[in-house]
Amino acid sequence: MNRNDFVNLNRLGKRQQTAHFTIIFLENDVGITRLGITVNRKMGNAVKRNKLKRRIREFYRLHKSYFPRGFDIVIAAKQGAIDLEFFKIKEELGESLLHKTFRV
Repeated sequence: MNRNDFVNLNRLGKRQQTAHFTIIFLENDVGITRLGITVNRKMGNAVKRNKLKRRIREFYRLHKSYFPRGFDIVIAAKQGAIDLEFFKIKEELGESLLHKTFRV
């Protein structure tokens, strides 16, 4: 994903809010699903931010088969997400992404 893809996604993508995350998604013409993760510097030091990003990537890795092909997805962490345990992230993102967002 390059900068233009992120700009288009922010401008044209559909948004979904959860308690700790903003999820933006848009169908792409590449045919593969691409994931972007953003965590603001105000949320904590690099160690904490990277730990949260690793946990979100792990959620995606474990549930990749449930995501439809051909979407760009950005998960932006909100304040308070930095302290979530993996099972809470899994629960919140699973509820939002896997059950509501892409289902008809």
